[in-house]
Amino acid sequence: MSNDIEHYRDPSDTMVALYLANNDGDELTDVLVAALEDAFRILRDEISGETMH
Repeated sequence: MSNDIEHYRDPSDTMVALYLANNDGDELTDVLVAALEDAFRILRDEISGETMH
């Protein structure tokens, strides 16, 4: 696992419900895209670290 500081926090159920209640799909999409980008970055860093050994 990576020891990097997390830049993204998982949205709480309440926050997701608030986005949905306010019909704020664009902002919710931005949050989810940021989470995916962080996940892919972490995976890429892990794979890069394994191939360097």
